[in-house]
Amino acid sequence: MKTNRIAGGACVLLFSATATFASPGHGNGPAIGQPGNVDQVDRVIEVGMDEMKFTPARIEVKEGETIKFIIRNEGRAVHEFNLGTAQTWKEHAGEMQMMMKKGMIKPRQIRHEMMEEAGMMHDDPNSALLEPGQSAEVIWTFSDAAQMGFACNVPGHRQAGMVGEVIFE
Repeated sequence: MKTNRIAGGACVLLFSATATFASPGHGNGPAIGQPGNVDQVDRVIEVGMDEMKFTPARIEVKEGETIKFIIRNEGRAVHEFNLGTAQTWKEHAGEMQMMMKKGMIKPRQIRHEMMEEAGMMHDDPNSALLEPGQSAEVIWTFSDAAQMGFACNVPGHRQAGMVGEVIFE
C-alpha cells in the first residue's frame, strides 16, 4: 500500500491488488475492477468536480485498462469522486449521511481528525473525497464490462445529478 499527499494536506491511498473488487467502497455489487498499479497505468484522465457536475461527464474505457484519474475539486463545496454502481452508491449513502450528521463532513470542509477518531476514514481505493481546491489521484483497473459510473455521494449531490458515465469500448 502506498500513501500520497494531495493538495491541501489530505492523503489518498493507492493500492496494488490482484483480486477483483466486487464491492467498491461498500456493499456487494457487481465486479467493476480493482485498485490499479501506478507502474501499469495505460493513460491519465483528468476529472473536474464543480457544483453538481463532473467534467467530463462521460469516460470511455477498455476491459483490463488501468486509468490514473487526476481529480480536482474546482467547486465551492466538498465533493466526492466514487467509481461504482447505483447499488454501491445507495449502500454508501447511509455512511455519508452519518458523516454529515456527526459533523465529519461540512459543506466546505472535511474534518479528518473526527473521522479518524470514529474509525470512519474515507479511504476506499475507488474514491476521493475532497475539499474545495484539493486534488487527488485514483488508479483503477477496469475488469468486466459492468454497468457503472462515477458519482458524488455527498448527501444531495448525486440526487442533484452529480453522476458520470463509464462506457466500455
